[in-house]
Amino acid sequence: MGSLAASNDFLDKYFRQLKLLDNNSKKRLIIKLAETITDSNHQFDLSNIYGKWDDSKDSDEIIKVIRESRIDNKNTESLC
Repeated sequence: MGSLAASNDFLDKYFRQLKLLDNNSKKRLIIKLAETITDSNHQFDLSNIYGKWDDSKDSDEIIKVIRESRIDNKNTESLC
């Protein structure tokens, strides 16, 4: 999994909330965060952020289903 760089302002906003936690919760949070620290040379795998359409229908059938499911509403509301 990749990493997300956050600005200092962003982190400060979270810290203002987190510092209100009791000591036990803070310790558990530190442990969880420490467990997520990985080698900085780790490459981000783009395949984790996209998927593929998985269906037994071919593209023509899928297009047909989409078109048939559309609703054509000719009723318009007056703005006055």
